Amino acid sequence: MRVPVRPSPRALVLALLVLAACRGAEDAPPVTEAVKLVPAPAGPPTDADILTPPPPREPRINGPKVYGVRPGRPVLFRIPATGDRPMKFDARSLPEGLHVDFDTGIVSGRIASPEPATHRATLVAQNARGRAERELRIVVGDTIALTPPMGWNHWYTHYDRITDTLMREAADVMAASGMADVGYAFVNIDDCWMRKPGSPDPDLEGADRDAEGRILPNKRFPDMAALTAYIHRKGLKAGLYTSPGPQTCANFTGSWHHEEQDAKRFAEWGFDFLKHDWCSYGKVAKRAAGEGLEYFQKPYRLMGDLLKKQDRDIVFNLCQYGMGEVWKWGADVGGHCWRTTGDLGLEKSKRLPGFYSIGLKNAKAWEHARPGAWNDPDYILIGWVGNARKINEPPAYTTLTADEQYSYMSMWCLMAAPLFYSGLMGKLDGFTLGVLCNAEAIEVDQDPLGRQARIVRQTDDELVLAKPMEDGSLAVGLFNLAEEPRAMAASWADLGIAGPQRARDLWRWRDLGIAEEKLEARINRHGVAFVRLWPDKGE
Repeated sequence: MRVPVRPSPRALVLALLVLAACRGAEDAPPVTEAVKLVPAPAGPPTDADILTPPPPREPRINGPKVYGVRPGRPVLFRIPATGDRPMKFDARSLPEGLHVDFDTGIVSGRIASPEPATHRATLVAQNARGRAERELRIVVGDTIALTPPMGWNHWYTHYDRITDTLMREAADVMAASGMADVGYAFVNIDDCWMRKPGSPDPDLEGADRDAEGRILPNKRFPDMAALTAYIHRKGLKAGLYTSPGPQTCANFTGSWHHEEQDAKRFAEWGFDFLKHDWCSYGKVAKRAAGEGLEYFQKPYRLMGDLLKKQDRDIVFNLCQYGMGEVWKWGADVGGHCWRTTGDLGLEKSKRLPGFYSIGLKNAKAWEHARPGAWNDPDYILIGWVGNARKINEPPAYTTLTADEQYSYMSMWCLMAAPLFYSGLMGKLDGFTLGVLCNAEAIEVDQDPLGRQARIVRQTDDELVLAKPMEDGSLAVGLFNLAEEPRAMAASWADLGIAGPQRARDLWRWRDLGIAEEKLEARINRHGVAFVRLWPDKGE
């Protein structure tokens, strides 16, 4: 990236001192008027393509800065912190009824007061190398999912082969790999956990409900409550899937005419997230003449109202592929996030890989995102991942280049999208973890202001997104959609800002200096420059 800069006096002095100490003052280079961001190499990812530095060994608290909970509902929050272990935790000024485990950093309990309120707790993480503190706003009220949910979903890797054991392994990896330390929290089962009457597979066949009409899991899930308890003990949350129709997309049992029983059952099992997938609903619920949006809204309003009545908060994901412009009304029927497009795994690559067309469609709904109401462009499919068109094939390593994967994650973070990885957790390599677990990129996604990036410019060859942040900064993505490297620029007039700006490269965690009037970058084919700008106060 080329950023016309005016180095701040303090930054310049520090830089010169470091250079003098390392090389001798006479060898220090002259001060230039530009800072260059070297683009990542093109081609299949290797360890050399890892841009994100290792986390500092000192504690750093990551993840959301705000947590929403309804009055009287259980709280479960694992303090996400990177740094050397062992690490001790604390949470000062927690509301009455909550407590923290000093060894694990898991905050749990129920807030004693039933009144809506905002509590300001101070999170603490300490190891042998230092101490970090950060405020967490705990908001008791009607709105949950105040930042986009983050986690893992099994679908694009395990399909109908999912088991209790694989879900537990995913929870183990989320905790051990560092994903939980940057804010990933949900471990979600997708389709195929129910029974499938008439299936030739003895693990899946059998009566789908008991004598009272309660839904039954298949034999691969012997004890759903024990599974959620296992996930919860790690400070993580558990998610589930169903359909408003009689069958799911994979022809397992849906919730049609059993919605109330199923909502209660899911809560009793201890689930914290529900994906409600349209699937067969359209085959049994015919649209009446002149019915309008109510046809699309009805099944989600029904389940949304039922989930609110349960004794735990359940994040509600509307999976109906953007029908009826769901982004305009999803929150009104109880949703917290909603798919805006078709399945990303089935999107055909044309001039660009499929995630671009999905992301560009999702980006157009930017004005409708807000805390508790998120546009969902589907999952992050990098690393080892399955083939949605050939689900019986084993997972294979992504064909996306390093630049394309950085663009993918940058776009999702700028769009304040739910961040759900759906690759193979047992084969997480260093590059994939570097893309998934960059704390500064995730900070853009999880910003409490809850604004989705607006489209500043979109052409066949360029996309510029800009996301305002709670602290007054602006996150900017310059995306090269062309087939060749190209120079890109965004002026302050384009971005709606003025005056000198302090620039930082979010992938490399590198300060770029003071930019006077624009950002400029030479960007690889399908690459991105992901930058955060703060007004320079001349300090």
